[in-house]
Amino acid sequence: MTLILTEREVEDLLDMPSTLDAVEAVLRDQAEGRATNRARRRVALPRSGLNYMAAGAPEMGALGMKVYTVARSGARFYTLLFDPEGGELLSILHSDKLGQMRTGAASGVATRHLAREDASTLGLYGAGWQAESQLEAIAAVRDLERVIVHSRSEESRKRFAEKMSERLGMEVETTHAPDEPAAQDIVATATSAREPVLLGEWLRPGAHVNAAGSNFLFKSEIDREVVSRASFVCVDSREELGLEAGDLLKPLETGLILPEAIYELGQVIAGQVEGRRGPEDITLFASQGLALEDMAAARVVYDRAVERDAGREIEF
Repeated sequence: MTLILTEREVEDLLDMPSTLDAVEAVLRDQAEGRATNRARRRVALPRSGLNYMAAGAPEMGALGMKVYTVARSGARFYTLLFDPEGGELLSILHSDKLGQMRTGAASGVATRHLAREDASTLGLYGAGWQAESQLEAIAAVRDLERVIVHSRSEESRKRFAEKMSERLGMEVETTHAPDEPAAQDIVATATSAREPVLLGEWLRPGAHVNAAGSNFLFKSEIDREVVSRASFVCVDSREELGLEAGDLLKPLETGLILPEAIYELGQVIAGQVEGRRGPEDITLFASQGLALEDMAAARVVYDRAVERDAGREIEF
């Protein structure tokens, strides 16, 4: 039997603390050779596109694929979760919320391992749906005393600040000055911008940066100076460097940074490489999003659905 889980059911079953733990665990498994990931592939048509990505983490009990379409009418996300032992199709999950949560969780995990222990302020670029999970995840791993957000639209950032202040029980400030969020201990970008919204000259020593909005080679939210000033740069998978890491494309093509100087977040989690070496270091996590992260979150949702008798079973 295969369990069908709707978007609302996924949202009810998944929370940020469990997503953080699942994403951290699966990235550690990947670094230690116990999980495998295949990069996103795209089928582009004149009016729509199909995207698919697959991964397996046997110790977590997760094997599967996320598939989604993008068209003028919107995007539609689905995850197929299989049993890695017997191969049965365990669940088909609507995955818009799941993707948002795991994207935020990846930045939260990076912040947990790379930001200074005393980091207490967050500057956020972007006031959309993805920015919500960035803030939620980072607030879960650091005790934030100040959050300040900038976006192109004053109306959207004020709406975001009001919503997230109420949800998290903390004050979220807004600013029209694009350099003000960059002056914080932790900086996150979650925008749809094609050109940099964060300039390296704005960053203060000791900052940690999560660049989470770009997963196309022709899009970059950060400029070359961010990469130049970073003493440590990591991604969720080095396989993405020539495929999707638009934030790193120009620095790589111009020799500003070599591929060998870019590490995977899982290596930091597993203790294979040292990330932050001192309080003045600037660290950078350029996130593209992995199927492994989707599978880890999907397994959490599926297990909870079984425990709580949620969803609808069908037989093929």
